[in-house]
Amino acid sequence: MFNLARIRGGVHPAAHKDRSSALSIGSVPLPPRLYLPLRQHAGAEALPLVKVGERVLKGQLIASSPSEMSAPIHAPSSGTIIAIGPILAPHPSGLTVNGIVLDTDGEERWIELEVPANPFDESPLLLAERVAQAGIVGMGGAIFPAAVKLKQGTRHEIKTVLVNGSECEPYLTCDDRIMRERAEAIVDGARLIQHILRAYRVVIGIEDNKPAALAAMRAASEPYGAIEVEAVPALYPMGSAKQLIQAVTGREVPAEARSTSVGALVHNVGTVYAIQQALRHGRPLISRVVTVAGGCVSNPRNLEVLIGTPAQALFDACGGFSHEPAGVLLGGPMMGVNLPSLQAPVIKGATGLLALAPHELRDDEASPCIRCASCVDACPMGLLPLEMAARARVDDLDGASDYGLRDCILCGCCSYVCPSHIPLVQYFQYAMGRQDERRNAERKTDHIKRLTEARAARLAEEEAAKAAAKAAKAAAKAKPATAAAAPSNEVES
Repeated sequence: MFNLARIRGGVHPAAHKDRSSALSIGSVPLPPRLYLPLRQHAGAEALPLVKVGERVLKGQLIASSPSEMSAPIHAPSSGTIIAIGPILAPHPSGLTVNGIVLDTDGEERWIELEVPANPFDESPLLLAERVAQAGIVGMGGAIFPAAVKLKQGTRHEIKTVLVNGSECEPYLTCDDRIMRERAEAIVDGARLIQHILRAYRVVIGIEDNKPAALAAMRAASEPYGAIEVEAVPALYPMGSAKQLIQAVTGREVPAEARSTSVGALVHNVGTVYAIQQALRHGRPLISRVVTVAGGCVSNPRNLEVLIGTPAQALFDACGGFSHEPAGVLLGGPMMGVNLPSLQAPVIKGATGLLALAPHELRDDEASPCIRCASCVDACPMGLLPLEMAARARVDDLDGASDYGLRDCILCGCCSYVCPSHIPLVQYFQYAMGRQDERRNAERKTDHIKRLTEARAARLAEEEAAKAAAKAAKAAAKAKPATAAAAPSNEVES
């Protein structure tokens, strides 16, 4: 046990966790079709390896990763590929994304899995590569490829592995139930991550409002002295990596820096469980636990769900709606997004599905800022949200960046406490999106410039080669003529 450091800012929203956390993890009947977006990770979309009409087995690789920042996709069930193309995205825009549609056959036939005898006998890089091949991404919502983090041990000295069991978002309890029911596997996964990163210590951080999870994790980790289980204050956004690192290690990650700069790496408990399943049993990431909750859900609980299952199937498994929801969110109420349709699929980063009643949504009309600075006090990153928003509203992206836009974690604390109900986070999301567009446009312009310069250089080389060949040809023609004229210059005797 050690003293925890105090983090700045934060808020205490109503938890609304009791109903869904009371029941053990349930299941969802196998849906007739699964919809698998090709981009369920931070990088470029995966590349399909199957064709329409092809039969696949459960766990079979169906889309490969084009880069380290991407993640492959595996068939969540056995069946037939019936479409490859646009499918509905789990995004408020209601737009489509490229994906694969799998018609399940109900047989659940697994592909033959490669199971290592003892992962601790294998090299860290090989284990990290196995995690990459399993398609594991951050299960807390960040969807950052887990293997990229695991390979940091070759580039940085990682002193502390932090297993994030905070789960500070209201309503969400999937991590709580995983820790209660699968504690031994999570501890095993944490030890495997420690082996891969060659870390000195492992700390499992759990908010103090989860006593059952704390007890289960402490019991599972007791045989291993190098693993510590710490209760951290129930404060939003304690589940953010930078805040958890500061609370547990006392070290603050510098602005625009990564956690490796302070010798720490954070993995969500769901991610740790998925890593353990991949390294111990050879299982790719094809399912996850999702919280289904909200005032309109008849029987809230946590469900083990195949990736690609339509949202409607999860609500049906919980008894449907007690009354029509005013809004449906993917994720928690602080950082989640509105679902455009209940046919949108569950993806790897989906932590929850919330069907909220009118009184659970903030729909108050915004009024002018009163300069109360409540958002400044609440910001866990020590930023000035009111100044960033003022610049984002007039498209002054550079000005917003000067006030720390890149360090904003979009936690929503500022919007939560704003007495004027200004949608501050929406402004930051907009500004970040515009910055991404600008960077992509600059990269495209630079790419076109390089191609143009390369073409000009190639044409110049070709012209030079043609000129040289023409000169050589002319010289070759002139040489015989000179040789033929040479005897006429001789003096007769």
